[in-house]
Amino acid sequence: MGAWQKSSFSGGNGADCLEVASDGSRVRLRESEEPTIVLDSSRPRLAALLDMIKEEGSGPDRRIMT
Repeated sequence: MGAWQKSSFSGGNGADCLEVASDGSRVRLRESEEPTIVLDSSRPRLAALLDMIKEEGSGPDRRIMT
């Protein structure tokens, strides 16, 4: 797996950010304040999730994954 990279939208102190790592076929995401919790996904499934969030939004009443 590649090295972790921080989002360009990170907070100034570097603690409030999303980090991503990839090996070409798999993508891993983690939140910098909880680096032991990692979301591992294929590129197509992550792209589908992000597209769904963009189109439908998210919130406490939205179910993102089934």
